[in-house]
Amino acid sequence: MDFDEFREFGHASIEFIINYLSSIRERNVLPNAVPYAVVNQLPKEIPEQPEHWREVLKDLESIILPGLTHWQSPYFNAFYPSSSSAGSIIGELLIAGIGVLGFSWICSPACTELEVVVMDWLAKFLKLPEHFLHASEGPGGGVIQGSASEAVLVAVLAAREQAVVSYRESHPELSESEVRGRLVAYSSDQSNSCIEKAGVLAAMPIRLLPAGEDLVLRGETLKKAIEEDVASGRIPVICIATLGTTGTCAYDDIETLSTVCEEFKVWLHVDAAYAGGAFALEECSDLRKGLDRVDSLNFNLHKFMLVNFDCSAMWLRDANKVVDSFNVDRIYLKHKHEGQSQIPDFRHWQIPLGRRFRALKVWITFRTLGAEGLRNHVRKHIELAKQFEELVTKDSRFELVAPRALGLVCFRPKGDNEITAQLLHRLMERKKIYMVKAEHAGRQFLRFVVCGMDSKPSDIEFAWTEIESQLTALLTEQSLAARKTGNVADLTQHFKIHLNDHEKSQ
Repeated sequence: MDFDEFREFGHASIEFIINYLSSIRERNVLPNAVPYAVVNQLPKEIPEQPEHWREVLKDLESIILPGLTHWQSPYFNAFYPSSSSAGSIIGELLIAGIGVLGFSWICSPACTELEVVVMDWLAKFLKLPEHFLHASEGPGGGVIQGSASEAVLVAVLAAREQAVVSYRESHPELSESEVRGRLVAYSSDQSNSCIEKAGVLAAMPIRLLPAGEDLVLRGETLKKAIEEDVASGRIPVICIATLGTTGTCAYDDIETLSTVCEEFKVWLHVDAAYAGGAFALEECSDLRKGLDRVDSLNFNLHKFMLVNFDCSAMWLRDANKVVDSFNVDRIYLKHKHEGQSQIPDFRHWQIPLGRRFRALKVWITFRTLGAEGLRNHVRKHIELAKQFEELVTKDSRFELVAPRALGLVCFRPKGDNEITAQLLHRLMERKKIYMVKAEHAGRQFLRFVVCGMDSKPSDIEFAWTEIESQLTALLTEQSLAARKTGNVADLTQHFKIHLNDHEKSQ
């Protein structure tokens, strides 16, 4: 492919993306695909001869897109957002086109230095403590990881290595293997599954402590667990707190957890993968309480900052603790400026050696949207969630399970779990909107999250109409089925209550 053909292919691809995104509401958010639908439509081997790019785009439309779940659709209301924007998409294109790797400063100085700049921009935008800035006296700073999973794993591994060194200094009679066998970490039973996975990869058990009835993990629970472990000869290493849990977007009590971690010299990491974007809003300033006392934290730019996946910001109070734990130098990685400045070599701050030029798409996104645009985006998600919450509360057949948190509303139809499960099943079969369910204290519920590149109030109305109309149809069908089978007594009464409640709420 020469540059003229490359230009044609590139222009056509940009048009393809624009057409896809501008018409995304016309597509069902969930695909009709069955297992191996894509596999069975594609050749079993690489084509022997080059094919024209027009054929590639044709197959992309006819084979690949029908097998996708459309994450940028405003009717994608599952999980948390995986956001994007025009600037970020162009940034990703430029990253691929420039094609540099930034594992050391000399490999591409601008790659490292732009990351230093945008991470300090972001720290100031989110109003984080000054010691997380590269521009501070140090030794803190920020780095772009691929995902929250990577950031959590980095924190767990660094804390583990620091704990091994420290404990062996004070207990020289123990071998390294004996020390490693006693290590233990902590998190909430509401935390993300990536935290459990980090424990598996780090070969260190993570105790998932019970959150309170409000789904919040507090210092008293952590202290009790640590005291139990210390009494049993175990060595507490790290606590991973969450600001914005996966199930209900609950916020752990960072201040009381900090007090306990300081007392027992336990590393405190905060996973703010979703809620971290709200740090930028003064009306959400309570979320920042205690962050001046944590050792590390992460926030996914691909959730709230309109930077496409993968892009997770991580800040360290003392980056030397990670560098000391991960530093493996070879002669081919050295350069003449090494050690002569405060510019970091980020390969020591992460799991892989190679590094993508992610800072470029962050830089372009921030410049094309500005701080005001970013704050407005977060506020829009909050306002749309409030709109959905109000619709739920006005329909007496439904109930809220937890207070609305940012762009997330947790709700369920009143009654047993079977109604929730069947309602979700109907919605999934229709494929118009996409939600997932969660469970707490034996109650299943639905999570509605505001997502998509450009969600509007009309999208919220569309989703709610789909939900409430399907509940009406479900209850009507089940009531009729009960009459036919003669199981009228309890079942008919149950659905009659739901239907009457619906009529009263209209």
